[in-house]
Amino acid sequence: MAIRYEIAEDVKNLAKNIVEILEMKHIDLERVVFIRSFGAKTSAVARCYGLSKIWQKSLGIRAHYIIEVIGEKFDKLSKEEKEKTIIHELLHIPKSFGGGLRGHDFANSRNVNKLYEVYKKRKNNIF
Repeated sequence: MAIRYEIAEDVKNLAKNIVEILEMKHIDLERVVFIRSFGAKTSAVARCYGLSKIWQKSLGIRAHYIIEVIGEKFDKLSKEEKEKTIIHELLHIPKSFGGGLRGHDFANSRNVNKLYEVYKKRKNNIF
């Protein structure tokens, strides 16, 4: 079966809240596309892709990112785990927003959990 992709507005809205609440000012959500895939053969729940410099130069466009959630896995997660997953994927986007990706030395469970606690506290103060 072929992989099927669809735009994930719900994931974009979640990411928008996270970016605003955590003040991740370096992330330009106009240049991040959120995709839900079905049928991908992967152990991942979500993945982040950056548009490399050679593609940017060749196409004459600025850096863009894709955050893909694997529908069969991501959709079954609790709200908290979805939030943590999106925080994790956003951590892969470097401050330069240049098309590269940060590794798992930075986008790791320790940093995700730290940011998630900040997110929860700030979110509770807003709503």
